[in-house]
Amino acid sequence: MLILLLLPVPAAAQKLIALSFDDAPRGRGAFFTPDERSARIIAELKAAEAPQAVFFVNPGALGRGDGTGGEERLAAYVAAGHVIANHSFSHPHLNATSAEAYLADIDKAEAWLQGRPGYRPWFRFPFLDEGGKDKVKRDALRAGLAARGLRNGYVTAESSDWHLETLAIQAAKAGKAIDRDALGRLYVTWHVEAADHADGLMRQVIGRQPVQMMLLHETDLAALYVGDLVRALRGAGWTVVSADTAYADPIGALMPDVPSANGTLTEALAWQAGVPAPRWYRYNDTALATAEFNAQVLHEGEGE
Repeated sequence: MLILLLLPVPAAAQKLIALSFDDAPRGRGAFFTPDERSARIIAELKAAEAPQAVFFVNPGALGRGDGTGGEERLAAYVAAGHVIANHSFSHPHLNATSAEAYLADIDKAEAWLQGRPGYRPWFRFPFLDEGGKDKVKRDALRAGLAARGLRNGYVTAESSDWHLETLAIQAAKAGKAIDRDALGRLYVTWHVEAADHADGLMRQVIGRQPVQMMLLHETDLAALYVGDLVRALRGAGWTVVSADTAYADPIGALMPDVPSANGTLTEALAWQAGVPAPRWYRYNDTALATAEFNAQVLHEGEGE
């Protein structure tokens, strides 16, 4: 704990956060084609005057199915001032893959990424699975990333937007009426609350406010509401900064030793510091999130 408190301390009373988007190019959602979605994300970020975000790329999805045209969409993100980084080639789960095969998959993605405009040498673990309970595998990946000159593209704040997107897709396929205003309120409110939750935990366990890195996904919900999210974060006292700024924070050098290496860096540091569960934002509980979605977005149970 003492080691954590001796880290360089940025200016006091700051709430800084950057945005990241996983799984580009992602399969289509409930409302848009992939091309429409990317164009809207770019436009929403621009309209909200958001700084540079990072899109974590799965090159294995390119050129087939909904990944058709994905290379052009990634180039459009970069042309709009954003950056791209490694999210593996095929999005494997580390707990179901050998360290050797997993590193080979990272290398395959790097072969596509390196030399492209906007490239950053950052790797984000799919599913935020950094080896789980297998410390040998965890340490092999830590060593493998270091040997490749890749840094862990960690997350500090998230609210399981992938689950909210899944619920919207399921509702649309079932022909249910979706209250988009209510859906937007959940998307925005949950992310702001998740950022504030991470801020509180970080103050508690390291004694300062690092630059937070928020996890989003390249979803239709982002296309609809990310501009509103940026404005709501600012309204809650946050300054939205670039991904480069976030990953310059010294917190990125920390490698917590916890019973299971998965989830956000915030959770891991809290676990290491002895903070009891739950150490995550409440709507990461997918059962709770589903109940709220059904009530607020689908208005199920009204009048009963």
